[in-house]
Amino acid sequence: MKDNYTFLIVGDSISKGVIYNEDQGKYSLLDRNYVSLVQNSLKGMVYNAAKFGNTIKKGIERLNRDVSKTCPDIVLIEFGGNDCDFDWMQIASDPMAEHEPKTDFNVFGKMLTDTIISLKNNNIIPVLMTLPPLDADRYFKWISKNSNEIGKSILIWLGSVTKIYWWQERYNSMIVNIAEETRTRWIDVRGAFLKTPDFTQLLCIDGIHPNEDGHKVIAQKVTEYLRQNYNFLLKDSSADTLS
Repeated sequence: MKDNYTFLIVGDSISKGVIYNEDQGKYSLLDRNYVSLVQNSLKGMVYNAAKFGNTIKKGIERLNRDVSKTCPDIVLIEFGGNDCDFDWMQIASDPMAEHEPKTDFNVFGKMLTDTIISLKNNNIIPVLMTLPPLDADRYFKWISKNSNEIGKSILIWLGSVTKIYWWQERYNSMIVNIAEETRTRWIDVRGAFLKTPDFTQLLCIDGIHPNEDGHKVIAQKVTEYLRQNYNFLLKDSSADTLS
């Protein structure tokens, strides 16, 4: 048993703590994001390597350097939200063309699997996080910039606004399937959101970034997961082994 453990967070703007500040009309960092809320109860250091706009490819390219620098015991992995996204303005300008997501579905799965295997081979515990659900209607308004003309153009290619939710759900399902196939622990953030009376109230105006209340829900879920599976990592724990 060690007195302190090292945690590395890799992911995108959600783990970075980015929210949309309506008063300022721009994205900003939330001081009380889920990482900052959780780290106060952990034994040891937390290194947050998450970046705004990160796809799994961008994040994994830095992972070896981050691991060498921090020597983590546990790596919390949060990717998928940007990977499943598209260049919506490009779609709006040419809706009859073929368009690909930022990360191909199968490529996303392979990179996530390879990352898990690599971490385990180095005696590092990977923990996956599922994606918070998005509000398809609000997100559609956001990507179409509240423009009827842009929205109509996007719909020519998209077909239905609900397809946005379905498409993100595919990537989320991939995360869960890979966790089960590789026997990797995962934190059901999506389930925590969907258990609330109205998960859309946990999202910013863009329909995709968790707001302050959303970050509280994530923090509660992460802490609950740690208490159930790695209780000794918490300052008030009595467990004594890392497994």
